Amino acid sequence: MLKNTFILFLIAFFSLSLTTTAFSFQQDSLTSTEGLQFESSPDTTPAVEAVPDDLAFSEAPDTTLSQDSSKLDKATTTVSSTDSDTGKKSLWSIFIAGLIGGFAALLMPCIFPMLPLTVSYFTKQSGTRASGISKALLYGLFIIVIYVALGMIITIAFGSDALNALSTNGIFNFLFFLLLVVFAASFFGAFEITLPSTFVNKMDAKSDKGGLVGLFFMAFSLSLVSFSCTGPIIGTLLVEAASKGERLGPAIGMLGFSIALAIPFGLFAMFPSMLKSLPKSGGWLNSVKVVLGFLELALALKFLSNVDLAYHWNWLDREVFLSLWIAIFGLMGLYLIGKIKFSHDSELKFLSVPRTLLAVIVFSFVVYMVPGLWGAPLKSISAFLPPSATQDFDLSAGVTSTPAHSDGKVKKYAEIFHERGTPKGFDPYYDYDQALEAAKELNKPVLIDFTGWNCVNCRKMEANVWTDPGVAKLLKEEFVMAELFVDDKTELPANEQFISKYSGKKIKTIGNKNSDFQASTFNSNSQPLYVIVDASGTVLVPQTGANYNIEQYKAFLQSGIDAFRAKK
Repeated sequence: MLKNTFILFLIAFFSLSLTTTAFSFQQDSLTSTEGLQFESSPDTTPAVEAVPDDLAFSEAPDTTLSQDSSKLDKATTTVSSTDSDTGKKSLWSIFIAGLIGGFAALLMPCIFPMLPLTVSYFTKQSGTRASGISKALLYGLFIIVIYVALGMIITIAFGSDALNALSTNGIFNFLFFLLLVVFAASFFGAFEITLPSTFVNKMDAKSDKGGLVGLFFMAFSLSLVSFSCTGPIIGTLLVEAASKGERLGPAIGMLGFSIALAIPFGLFAMFPSMLKSLPKSGGWLNSVKVVLGFLELALALKFLSNVDLAYHWNWLDREVFLSLWIAIFGLMGLYLIGKIKFSHDSELKFLSVPRTLLAVIVFSFVVYMVPGLWGAPLKSISAFLPPSATQDFDLSAGVTSTPAHSDGKVKKYAEIFHERGTPKGFDPYYDYDQALEAAKELNKPVLIDFTGWNCVNCRKMEANVWTDPGVAKLLKEEFVMAELFVDDKTELPANEQFISKYSGKKIKTIGNKNSDFQASTFNSNSQPLYVIVDASGTVLVPQTGANYNIEQYKAFLQSGIDAFRAKK
């Protein structure tokens, strides 16, 4: 029974790994801050005396309008604190990912068989049941201390600035891709990632000492001996935490991982009879490793896609990415039903119920992705995929209309962004000053969209919100759109490079320029960020970030239109 429970948990882990962005959608700090120090930004609080009284957003404090200027100031202050709030949400997502990774690690062949042996040792060697429980709890506590210390070492070694830079650095993203491929190969049985045996043996010898020191080295020995199985999971978790750019990300991830790993030791020590219900070790443990290997391989492609987009390699168009995912998850499904085997697999005599259910989920996911090869939006995984503009063959492209305000002018940087970054059917500007000039000519407000090649929240907004007919109509007909990519690596001409008055750093790339503009003017470094201004650059309504409620986002756009018309 417990075996089935464990395998059903793996199903949940698989499902959550495909929807990790459900947590990370709340925050997307992909701006390469490179030394930016945040301080009070210039006062851009708009005058709103003529804004209609009925404009109020009950669940979006950062877009609430009021006749009372003090309330508007409060709303603007709320917007300024968005980065810290979303940072907390990102840390929660990292903690939950670590927790799930820890529970998955329990099912590894290097840890699962050790669980009853270790707990039995505590219960038999201790004089009383209370002593056994206390030792098991201390053992679990030391596991937490060891893994959190590992996370803290990563944090101290790199620092927050370096972690932010890692999130958009092409070299590190490519190295992350290679690292995850290596982890996947390890899970597939190509080799084992192990630590030097002499070091492991020395630590194991010290575990024979009594007292707290002995318990600590027992926990340390478990961490070392199980590294061949847990190493890829820990590595993936640290890579994900680092890519979020959060200072405490690695430590929080390791906290979640170690708590999940420590819980069973304390639980089984308190209730030893539960050990009898544990399933026997066997081939199913290797199957867990292989399934995680497929997931590692799928995740690796996301990091390769980040580099491909930011540096314009044009390797992984949307349909190429989807084809690879279809192949990976298709092979996973075939493995689950026993049609393919790896060298370390045992014979599969029959399909268990949990294994069958997982196979159904995987094959259903594969079928779901197939229409995406012809342009289907695939909204549930849109954040993982390259932008829809990279789709070469799109059956829906013929029904998109050109923007009503398109003036036929040559747009600066359009050759870089329009074909691969802009959602089909939209025709924004990619230079802020040029957008303001167009706004003067067309007598329309400007919607500034601070976005990024690697911004998962931006992709979700474009696929789930901008595709709504009402939202699309407002964007195309009522606004001059300025789409500013903050992580693009294209170098500016020498005569356009400058030293930032805000950060003191030299601005060399288009991404640096837009990132510096966003941070210095709007006191924010998270994407997406939507700001509505008039032709002179005056902010009309409080800015907002990602909002997946279509009606609320539409109301935000309408409030900007109303504020613009009220100023005439």
